[in-house]
Amino acid sequence: MSSFGALAFVRTRISQRVDVKRVKTGHAGTLDPLATGVLILCTGKATKQIESLQLNDKEYTATLQFGATTPSYDMEYTVDHTYPKRHITREKVEEALKQFVGDIMQVPPVFSACNVNGKRAYELARKDKEVELQPKQVRVDEIELLDFNDELKQARIRVVCGKGTYIRSLARDIGEALDSGAYLTALCRTRLGDVRIEDCHTIDNFQEWLDAQEVVPYVECVHNPPGTGKKKNKKKRKRPLPPSSPIEREV
Repeated sequence: MSSFGALAFVRTRISQRVDVKRVKTGHAGTLDPLATGVLILCTGKATKQIESLQLNDKEYTATLQFGATTPSYDMEYTVDHTYPKRHITREKVEEALKQFVGDIMQVPPVFSACNVNGKRAYELARKDKEVELQPKQVRVDEIELLDFNDELKQARIRVVCGKGTYIRSLARDIGEALDSGAYLTALCRTRLGDVRIEDCHTIDNFQEWLDAQEVVPYVECVHNPPGTGKKKNKKKRKRPLPPSSPIEREV
């Protein structure tokens, strides 16, 4: 499920719940197709917060496979090149990670939503057209090695970063720093700003959560706005929406 797919899933059910054709809905930051984790969805007036939410720092856990690369830097595409990996150790990985903390220059993946002459880079790449993206400065606040499997030459890392950082590109660059290649086998966004994965609902339990929300009847809300104790007539009537909720997207 894509980020837009998750948004459409939730929007349809909220619209049905409040009995309107289409509730205004948006998400605060796209997840890669194969990624899981925190996806914040906003409805109604809360959509005005999307831009500021996107500026918040993000935290990820990622699993890197050393010794090979793929065109997308993850498992969306199959391996296209292999590299030596026997020389890679836990100590060398920990040392290599240090050079990626702070403001760094990073080339986005060609399979990304970057704009190239009015087209998305991934649209061109999927048509086998040549895509050249320029390096851009991104910020990485923390990188921590959580685990290293010496037999498989896999590393699991935790990354805290700013807007625009591609963990797939980070994996590629870490592989190059170790005189090898690397691609992602798993990626999970565990936090966006103050919203952690533990705070989120899953797609599977969203309907149950929504059914439990109180929705003020349309007529009652229009004629007796909550907290005023007064009746009020409005020419332009709006249906109230349930509060926005962060969603954990599961693939």
